[in-house]
Amino acid sequence: MKKSLIYTKTGDKGTTSLVGGMRVPKAHVRLEAYGTTDELNSFIGFLRESVEDEHDSKTLLYIQHKMFTVGSYLATETEARAPKAASIITDKDIELLESEMDRMDNELPPLRQFVLPGGSESAARAHLCRSICRRAERCIYRVKEDFPVDDHVLMFVNRLSDYFFLLARKEGNKKGKEIFWDQSLI
Repeated sequence: MKKSLIYTKTGDKGTTSLVGGMRVPKAHVRLEAYGTTDELNSFIGFLRESVEDEHDSKTLLYIQHKMFTVGSYLATETEARAPKAASIITDKDIELLESEMDRMDNELPPLRQFVLPGGSESAARAHLCRSICRRAERCIYRVKEDFPVDDHVLMFVNRLSDYFFLLARKEGNKKGKEIFWDQSLI
């Protein structure tokens, strides 16, 4: 019988290895960061399944690949081992998000009130991605307190949450169901 590559039993005592070999506790700040990044990537896949626009779907797939890159980067002992060139976020990646946001923002009505999550299934999923992305960003900043983190990674994740906000607005407006906060209801 062949040995499983899925379970290694090396984490049974509450530690795991970073890329580079260093063993760290499973509650380590890096694991929280790349675990949250992985969670976000899963939700992006969930969102992508509900987005009908082919261009947006392809952009989300690109973002999923980049989030895998970010997770890989966060799982690497950057202080002891330089990440592979393919695992670094570039200006081009950030510019792509900015370009997509500009495109969507130009198609949307001006924002005059706070937006509530919801309005359509795809808008609600985009809001989930936005909020998980903000948590991932906070986790990555905690990593940066003690370990090197490339500024492009932080910039990309920051732009990404804004991208999800605009995508949520686009999806909500597509069905004419964008929901705004109404102070009179409180």
